[in-house]
Amino acid sequence: MSTDVATPVHSNDPEPQERATVGSLVSDYFARLRGGDVGSLPAVLGLIALVVIFSALRPSTFPTELNFANLISQEAGVTVLAMGLVFVLLLGEIDLSAGFTGATAMAVLGVLLTNHGWPLVPALICALLTGTVIGWCIGQLVAWLGIPSFVVTLAAFLGLQGALLLIIGNGGTISFTNSFVLALNNNNLPVWLGWVLGIAGVVVYAGLGLMASIRRRRAGLSYEPLLKWALKSVIVAVLALAIVGWLSGERSVNPAMKSLKGVPDVLVIIVGLLLVLHFALTRTTWGRHVYAVGGNPEAARRAGINVRGIKLSCFMVCSTMAAVGVLLIVSRDNSVSTSTAGDQTLLYAVGAAVIGGTSLFGGKGRIVDALIGGTVIAVIDNGMLLLNQSAGVVDAVTGIVLLIAASVDAISRKRAASS
Repeated sequence: MSTDVATPVHSNDPEPQERATVGSLVSDYFARLRGGDVGSLPAVLGLIALVVIFSALRPSTFPTELNFANLISQEAGVTVLAMGLVFVLLLGEIDLSAGFTGATAMAVLGVLLTNHGWPLVPALICALLTGTVIGWCIGQLVAWLGIPSFVVTLAAFLGLQGALLLIIGNGGTISFTNSFVLALNNNNLPVWLGWVLGIAGVVVYAGLGLMASIRRRRAGLSYEPLLKWALKSVIVAVLALAIVGWLSGERSVNPAMKSLKGVPDVLVIIVGLLLVLHFALTRTTWGRHVYAVGGNPEAARRAGINVRGIKLSCFMVCSTMAAVGVLLIVSRDNSVSTSTAGDQTLLYAVGAAVIGGTSLFGGKGRIVDALIGGTVIAVIDNGMLLLNQSAGVVDAVTGIVLLIAASVDAISRKRAASS
């Protein structure tokens, strides 16, 4: 699901689409790389290298359909958390409380469903609103009082950890028995439905890209060459259909006991959130204002943008997405406890966004960065455990990868400034 910004083609060029060639597109891309716009390329190259290495070291366990499906389930919660954090990072801010925000929201869900017997829909709405309200409170303190987000969210980290203890009880656990909640990160789609959604997704992606290019061309704006649109559509189609095909095969160790086929439900949820949030950032005035505030808050204010309102809304989106992300975690664990989505989950989520290409300095990042970075972290975690490495080694390797990603970001910003 690449969402790279199209190479500008000025409207005074009469037929830029017809003159575009593969060579010119490659030259333009390398020119962007030399200018410091590396995007998600380092993360993608690193992901490919990791997959090759782990596949060579554990050929019988790592590159299998079963392990691939497990990777999707493992990374789902962290990836969705990272999607929400992208909005805050785009502002040059940070949210250290996102993990416990989501855990608190899910504790509310567990109490309402299990202890009070509420129906699913109102209980789920209350849980998601809990995350939204927490984000509103954090945003008010950051945007209106001007307290640094690091301090506010660190205080929220401690406070929400205490709230979680009060709701659940020290060392307590709330188990989930609701079939809908448990299905989110454990069930699979029917094979035929996975193919239908995969093909439909490719058609929608290609169609929206083509229509956007046509609209911009008719309006006299810069637009994407037809050849570039076709190449991107083909790449997305090959990846999407390959994933659906691989997951449609039998991956159960004992098919006679239980068959495991089809695309996991959680993958559809992740892709759906990816599309909605990408649309919000790239196709709405609000999304353009988010990038403007992250790039230069003072210039955005002088341009008439409500900087405080943008900051407030981004923290609300982040906390709401944290509730959704931890919902996927508790679905996989079948319970919520005082250790759910603790500090390591938050650090993995921040790392996923940064490793994927979102800048810590604000103004640069995409929702797809969270998906790419989350996959990198999941592959490291999964592959190292298959190699029987300790948790300490896994954390050390993840930290090194995050440091490399932050270094690439800093170097690319300096290169972009000098060019």
